[in-house]
Amino acid sequence: MPRQPREPLVVGRVIGDVLDPFTRSVTLRVHYNGREVNNGCEFRPSQVVTQPRVEIGGDDLRSFFTLVMVDPDAPSPSNPTLREYLHWLVTDIPGTTGVAFGNEVVWYESPRPSSGIHRFIFVLFRQLGRQTVYAPGWRQNFITRDFAELYNLGLPVAAVYYNCQREGGSGGRRW
Repeated sequence: MPRQPREPLVVGRVIGDVLDPFTRSVTLRVHYNGREVNNGCEFRPSQVVTQPRVEIGGDDLRSFFTLVMVDPDAPSPSNPTLREYLHWLVTDIPGTTGVAFGNEVVWYESPRPSSGIHRFIFVLFRQLGRQTVYAPGWRQNFITRDFAELYNLGLPVAAVYYNCQREGGSGGRRW
């Protein structure tokens, strides 16, 4: 009997560290300068300076989504005392469009990892309808699960992540 391939979000410990298990039901495509983000791929900080183009699937324009981007490895993977660091928060994104049509609640802050390999995770939630979401008072120690509960978002409908380390950095992940 062939072995089942392991889910990349489990292998990368996105499920567990940041999210509970969920079933992907909407397409989420993230591109930096034309290069698509695939789970576990590598980007350098110089490649992610400007906010990515994000396309969202869904049923129709009457569905709305919230996109959260976090770094669960701040300030370093071996000592993530700032877990999760909020890099971006966009709400009220109509289905079948992209983040440009949503409400940017927390502006995009480009990743600048100083130590180790960091995971940068994009999480997409389906909203019950348009809603007011308040920016947290700070970016560090954001908790995606608590945010989803506060705004009644339920489980994610999609997620994707990439790895990033400082320019010139090398080596593997330390857990």
